[in-house]
Amino acid sequence: MKNKRNTFEESDIACIASEPAVAYLRTSTWNPNVPFSGTQDDWWEHFMAIENGRFYSLEEANREFDVWKQEYSKN
Repeated sequence: MKNKRNTFEESDIACIASEPAVAYLRTSTWNPNVPFSGTQDDWWEHFMAIENGRFYSLEEANREFDVWKQEYSKN
């Protein structure tokens, strides 16, 4: 199952174009209302991208939240 991709034939898309999953496949943006189906490799790639992102310590995150909260309270 490694590197297996979920794909649709062009004739299939015409029949099921009204389904949200097909609409999702046609766009490049993430939509939380459309279920994501992918392979295990897709999920691992997604998790690794998150883990390689910016790391915030708890103290730093709390400081940023306090600053945001003060700014939000002013408005």
